[in-house]
Amino acid sequence: MGRFLVVGEDAIRSGTCTDIYFRRVVEVMERDGVNPHVTMEVTASALPDPWGVFCGLDDVINLLEGLPVDVDAMPEGSIFYPKEPVLRVSGRYRDFAVYETAILGFICHASGVASAAAHMKLAAGGRPVFSFGSRRQHPAIAAMIERAAWIGGADGASNICAPEGIPLAGTMPHAFIMCYPGQEDAWCAFARDAGPEVPRVMLADTFSDEKVEAVRAAACGAAAVRLDTPRSRRGDMRAIAEEVRWELDINGYPDVQILLSGGLTREEVAAYRDIADAFGIGGAIASAPVVDFSMDIIEVDGRPYAKRGKRSGAKQVYEGAGGGRVTLPLAAPAPEGAIPLLAPCIRRGAVVARPNMEDARERVLSRLPALAGEE
Repeated sequence: MGRFLVVGEDAIRSGTCTDIYFRRVVEVMERDGVNPHVTMEVTASALPDPWGVFCGLDDVINLLEGLPVDVDAMPEGSIFYPKEPVLRVSGRYRDFAVYETAILGFICHASGVASAAAHMKLAAGGRPVFSFGSRRQHPAIAAMIERAAWIGGADGASNICAPEGIPLAGTMPHAFIMCYPGQEDAWCAFARDAGPEVPRVMLADTFSDEKVEAVRAAACGAAAVRLDTPRSRRGDMRAIAEEVRWELDINGYPDVQILLSGGLTREEVAAYRDIADAFGIGGAIASAPVVDFSMDIIEVDGRPYAKRGKRSGAKQVYEGAGGGRVTLPLAAPAPEGAIPLLAPCIRRGAVVARPNMEDARERVLSRLPALAGEE
């Protein structure tokens, strides 16, 4: 371990970041000479919403590359439903058993964040949604959080460790305003000295009424005001936002926009999307519940074989032209006109297809309009 209590890439890649029982059973199987060829599928029996967004595959491929296994998966950014296999790994069990912990960790967490971002994007009804929540998670996984949020549909991320290509978005902390003699001093300094590429979005809720601060910030050059009012002072947030909009308009600042943040839920975003111009979302995305995937043997030495509660045999998920889905045995004929969703990623250790972050994001965004009716 280094200075910070984090697990390094080498430990993950070597399989030493794993649950202890995998190490123990592999040792027992080695002594007994047992190492069957197995096929394992990753599924979620239930989801917090009707559908989720599959994410984290890139890390899984990087983990398993070079091992004597085959991997098939839905493309990153695919919409999936309960009980559908999203990932399939085939090989000698002892060759990849210790990696189950990391495989599930990668996709459970990333899929949870991406799914939350996609549902939040739908709730915003076309308004921009920015990922402001990496501070709610360990900094070692900030890049993963922002990547998953971007794939899920967020329009930008606050953490500068976000992968290249993701637009950075942020405003100013309350501490910045409090470090100046007066609020106008802080707002005007920001308007004057921030880089030309930085949007002039200014906090308008530090000390006094939001509508008063909003007008004062607008006079200092704000292009938008951010309302981050604490819940203990919030009252009727919709009424507050409406008052801010009224006062900005009547005082000659109709082009100054309103960005809402501060622990917003999906329901609140849907309720305020007609009065707010954009949303900064923290924990509702970054601290979203993980998807409870499990990884289970469904074939042993080519024979369908599964534990209680799981369907034996390798499967394929098909999507029809109208968006309907069906899961069938892998050997079954494909429905006419249907598209198979699980595709090869690794063959005998060699990577044959890697995820592309932008393709994954577009895959989500292209599906959201049709999914609105399933909310």
